[in-house]
Amino acid sequence: MGCAAPRSASALLLLLLLLRAEQPRGAELTFELPDNAKQCFHEEVEQGVKFSLDYQVITGGHYDVDCYVEDPQGNTIYRETKKQYDSFTHRAEVKGVYQFCFSNEFSTFSHKTVYFDFQVGDEPPILPDMGNRVTALTQRFRGAYWKELDDTQPGRTPVTKGLGQLALS
Repeated sequence: MGCAAPRSASALLLLLLLLRAEQPRGAELTFELPDNAKQCFHEEVEQGVKFSLDYQVITGGHYDVDCYVEDPQGNTIYRETKKQYDSFTHRAEVKGVYQFCFSNEFSTFSHKTVYFDFQVGDEPPILPDMGNRVTALTQRFRGAYWKELDDTQPGRTPVTKGLGQLALS
């Protein structure tokens, strides 16, 4: 009888580890970036795995920073200057430690507050087999598209008319 509790605890631990292995990992952080300074972060990424970086300057100066991402070989795979916010997604070509840096070195008097979200791995769909399900949005799009095919006007193709009206609604 005393053996059942350790078995169920072991099974629960194994289940939790397996569930954690399926989820993407990442980090979210808000930090102060002093004037004339640079701050770098590092993350190990396996070959073929997708990662993404989203960032935004929350306070300070003109709300801008320089940002770059380097692969494990030191190659710059992303670089933007004086941006308030941006997003970058990349599939790792080599395994190793990727570095992403934020720089405020161009500013001599204004520190910044920067928020970033760095995610590694593909995010699983919200629902299993999501690609084969009809949702309210896909149903609306299909209905509006086919309605436009029936109501074409001279000089406009059905696709252009349908998509143009969907974009405005």
